[in-house]
Amino acid sequence: MPYYIRLDDACEKMDVKNWARMEEILDRHRLAPLVGIIPCCEDPKMEQYPADPTFWETVSGWVQKGWVPGLHGYNHVYITKEGGMNPVQKRSEFAGVPLDVQKEKIADGVKVFRERGYEPAVFFAPSHTFDRNTLTALRECSEIRIISDTIADKPYAMDGFTFIPQQSGVVRKLPFDTVTFCYHPNLMQDADFKRLDAFLGENRGLFRNFEAKPTDRKRSLYDLILREIYFLRRIGR
Repeated sequence: MPYYIRLDDACEKMDVKNWARMEEILDRHRLAPLVGIIPCCEDPKMEQYPADPTFWETVSGWVQKGWVPGLHGYNHVYITKEGGMNPVQKRSEFAGVPLDVQKEKIADGVKVFRERGYEPAVFFAPSHTFDRNTLTALRECSEIRIISDTIADKPYAMDGFTFIPQQSGVVRKLPFDTVTFCYHPNLMQDADFKRLDAFLGENRGLFRNFEAKPTDRKRSLYDLILREIYFLRRIGR
């Protein structure tokens, strides 16, 4: 039962104090997460943070510790109200966007990574929303074949990609084979850090360092049932 930590919205404009606090907690528990990097952040909500000229030096330090940098969209700006293949939200940088635009976003994002000496192996879109055009864009414009976003019991292979489940935004015991907890350090409050720290202290044995590991396992009926229940519950809220 591997539990993983995923961190979203790392970029040149981020809350460096919150990210440093998250890093300290994970270091203390000797845990390496998947970290989502926005290559060219234009999200107006991030304008409250001053640009950090040492951001990519920070990324280098993360990678040396075993953190896995992932491509988290391109500019983190929502341009549709579509949910796509994983409709956790009804807003997207990718879902419902023409293929040529998506290909440009993916290619430009990968270029930023490569200019810094990294080849991203994992993709996850802002607000978890993407569509089949996104898969085509990834296939044609990158080497990425792993996506961190789906509702399932464990990773599965589909359309040439490995999908790794991401089911919760806060640590808790969940009855699934593989669980990814998605955190947004920029938005975290003191109580959020304390809860994460305490949970890791009590349940460190459940957690694993994130690995960009492909699988050839096909999606099961149980995976499909979990997905159906999850989205029916969201609709009912």
